Amino acid sequence: MPAITIAIDPLSEEKKRLLVENLTREAAKITEYPPEFFFVYVQEYPPENIGVGGKTLKDLREK
Repeated sequence: MPAITIAIDPLSEEKKRLLVENLTREAAKITEYPPEFFFVYVQEYPPENIGVGGKTLKDLREK
């Protein structure tokens, strides 16, 4: 069973649902595996735990 993992800052339930649907659909289309084979894991991290360019995402968003 293929697995897709995405690590991201917290999202609404609706955005997570859209991610799961779209990632599954595209991966199934590319690999030609049935969509039912895919597991999708959404790992959420608070903005202060994500670093981009030497700064936290929280700091970048506050500017």
